[in-house]
Amino acid sequence: MKATANRLEVIWNFPNLLSGFRLVLAVGLFAALAWELYGVSLAIFLLASGTDWLDGWYARRYGQVTFLGRILDPFADKVIICGAFIFLLSARPLVEMAWGLRPWMVVVIVGREMFVTAIRSFLEQRGIDFSATWSGKWKMLLQSAAVIAALVYLSYPIGPERMAWLEWVVLLTLWAALVLTVLSGLIYALAASRLLRSQPSS
Repeated sequence: MKATANRLEVIWNFPNLLSGFRLVLAVGLFAALAWELYGVSLAIFLLASGTDWLDGWYARRYGQVTFLGRILDPFADKVIICGAFIFLLSARPLVEMAWGLRPWMVVVIVGREMFVTAIRSFLEQRGIDFSATWSGKWKMLLQSAAVIAALVYLSYPIGPERMAWLEWVVLLTLWAALVLTVLSGLIYALAASRLLRSQPSS
């Protein structure tokens, strides 16, 4: 009984609980986006981003990296990011903006996440470590920046009061995130190819 309790304590440690909490926040985020409560959406997304940083730092700092955490943390990130972009497609100011958010962009973002997840699952089932690279971390940072910029833009008063510079921030972060999304997917594909070639044939 004590061994089971200890095992559960290791599995559901503080970082993993934070990752689980982000999934709960994702539900609130999507509900707020559906109701066009963009200020609330912004607050929830910022809180989720903060817990993402905190659980990663805490797990590394106190040696609480677990197998569940390696799955749950990126899963929560992907749910929040992909879901946010999908819901933002219903925001007319973004899709009507010249060079703004388009459905094909969201397909690229979601498709890249599914592709990398499939590669990681394939390799780690064979005992090959396939941790996140710098490109993946910067991709996540830029995607988060694009969502935050979009929510700030949508929360701003509609009309001439909406500053042109804010629109440029949305466009720059969105396209930068898209470019790095594609680039990081290619980097992961090349890295996976090298790892597979380096493995002895069975």
